[in-house]
Amino acid sequence: YRANPAANEEAFAGGWFHTGDQGRLDAEGYLQLTGRIKELINRGGEKISPIEVDGALLSHRGVAEAVAFAAPDAKYGETVAAAVVLNEEGKRLGEGAVEDIKRHVGTRLSAFKIPTQIFITDELPKTATGKIQRRFMVDAFINKPKDGAVGGSTLDLDALPNDGYYTIAKSLRALGVRVVYGVIGIPVTQLASTLQAVGIRFISFRNEQSAGYAAAAAGYLSGIPGVLLTVSGPGVIHALAGLSHAQVNTWPLVLLSGSCETGEVGKGSFQELDQVAAVRPYTKFAGQARAVGEIPAVLEAAFKAAVSGRPGGAYVDVPSDVLMAPAPAGPAPPPPAEEARPARPAAPAADVAAAARLLAGARRPLLVVGKGAAWARAEGPLRALASGAGLPALGTAMGRGVVPDTYEHSANAARSLALAGADVALVFGARLNWQLHFGEAPKWAANVKFVLVDVEPSERDARVSHFVLRGDAGVVAGQLLDALQGTELPRPEWRDWTSRLAAKSAAAREKLGARLARTTHPLDYGTTLRVVRDALATLPRPPLVVAEGANTMDNARLLLEPVTVPRTRLDAGTWGTMGVGLGYAIASATQDPGRATVAVEGDSAFGFSGMEVETIVRYGLPVTLIIFNNGGIYGGDRRGRELRAAAARGLAAVGHAGDPVPTDFAPVSRYDLLAQAFGGRGVAVGTAEELAAALREALASGGPSLIDVTIDPQAGVESGNVHAFNFKPPEK
Repeated sequence: YRANPAANEEAFAGGWFHTGDQGRLDAEGYLQLTGRIKELINRGGEKISPIEVDGALLSHRGVAEAVAFAAPDAKYGETVAAAVVLNEEGKRLGEGAVEDIKRHVGTRLSAFKIPTQIFITDELPKTATGKIQRRFMVDAFINKPKDGAVGGSTLDLDALPNDGYYTIAKSLRALGVRVVYGVIGIPVTQLASTLQAVGIRFISFRNEQSAGYAAAAAGYLSGIPGVLLTVSGPGVIHALAGLSHAQVNTWPLVLLSGSCETGEVGKGSFQELDQVAAVRPYTKFAGQARAVGEIPAVLEAAFKAAVSGRPGGAYVDVPSDVLMAPAPAGPAPPPPAEEARPARPAAPAADVAAAARLLAGARRPLLVVGKGAAWARAEGPLRALASGAGLPALGTAMGRGVVPDTYEHSANAARSLALAGADVALVFGARLNWQLHFGEAPKWAANVKFVLVDVEPSERDARVSHFVLRGDAGVVAGQLLDALQGTELPRPEWRDWTSRLAAKSAAAREKLGARLARTTHPLDYGTTLRVVRDALATLPRPPLVVAEGANTMDNARLLLEPVTVPRTRLDAGTWGTMGVGLGYAIASATQDPGRATVAVEGDSAFGFSGMEVETIVRYGLPVTLIIFNNGGIYGGDRRGRELRAAAARGLAAVGHAGDPVPTDFAPVSRYDLLAQAFGGRGVAVGTAEELAAALREALASGGPSLIDVTIDPQAGVESGNVHAFNFKPPEK
């Protein structure tokens, strides 16, 4: 009720707060809550309790979960609808399930209480704490019906003007798009509402960079290219951040932008830019639709390019006159995204057999799993390969969870030993770049043999690898497992190797446990992340965790474990890009609203995209932001004495002796007040107890929250784990 006078006026009367709950007193004087007054279904004046309908639905032998809710109705104002999850017995009813459930409910309730619409779904939308909220059901099943829903309303896709806007919206829906991210203005403002009209959610951002990071992450999380919508000219330039980020991280993203009218090209038109040329270095495909009839084909080509081979960015340019032009009679929309995606390729059988022989002959094998394997949804085959062959497994930061951290031979806690000791490394969906130390000594053994599994390896990675298996990660994992059949694995001589890794892991966990056992004040990273980890462990479903910032991200990777589910960790990625956090969080919350999203943000990283707090609050997204506030970049003044003195002398000489240290922020920064300014939940904490309480409240709310955590400025190191890249002169 904070900053909401209308809600306060409605709820407070006569000094009493009216909760809006229904209830009854039983004979012994106990109050039993039976529901919410606002959830009553008002069917032409008849008040229907949804809980009563729930009970009737759940009494059906084939129903595992059910929720009744009010659906809009032209005649009665509201009528009863329901969403149902079937158990195995219910699934055997097939297409007759809905009518069978209705007949069953009719034996227990009056006819007017029988649901007129029943939606069969695999999962009911829930909050992060597992609570079903009826008020979300209309949006989930009627306003935005799920594919395959039975008995629901359908969208009238022919109700809008048949122009370029409508052709784009209809084509995107056919391609499987359900959420678009962006910033609107001339000439694409109308497109956002047209997207909504055909059942596509449009998330309106404050900045194209953050929207681009959201679209990139959405493509990775969903398996369908994320879509970013921008205006022309500067909008496209701002979007290059997200487009290039998607390209370097190999995530599928399609940028869709308006451009100046075709007849004004070269005349200095409003926001004129050769946008196709501008984006080409950061894309796999860049094309322009020069007529409405070309839009479906250009979009299809962009989607195919974004997901084929190594995923990446694609661009579609639509001039403003094409957007507004009427469409020719019946342009066929492109096929669904599944049809646009190429088949998952297998590696040549001879190459697989040779790699299997090399692996079987290894003395110290290692399985390395990258985010490319996570994108490929290869967790099933890779888990089977790891456990079937008894391979030690190491996940990269975003590859973790493909093989769970709880796997018997997980080497995540013994990374240095695993890299330095391996004689054969089987690398799935990861590049031998700086994050894997280029595959070179001294981090790796000088004679290590790499077997690289990649759908489209780089020339350099292929050159330094002993074998390259070109193919889909999941398919190749299955091929290798088949090729190893009949081979005695794990080999007896591997026991010493796996025992050494296990001992190193146990020692690392013991050391980490001792670090986490301490409670510090002011807070350090260990204490803070221990409290966060304990809070996340109480959730019914593993959350998606976003982490960015130098020390914040590095410590979060180490402490927020175990990771048992793939694609539940997002960080700054291949470039170490700062500013991605809030866009990522919005992508997560819109792609999987039933999963809690927690963004762990350094205060410097948060500053790149902090205004997207308003976006999160405006859409009521289930996002908890935790800001590690140490007062600056890295925290504290970490310059050498000579540099510090020279800087002070130079500033004094030009009359600016009072300038702050370049890495310092305002000492009284309160990021929680930013959330409050937009009507969201914001709280500042400084102790472990305060943080634990704030997290309990935030996660239970199922809505947007921001927690500002004061951290000891001296708790971290410069640039996190890559501080060696930042040259520092020697002290004298």
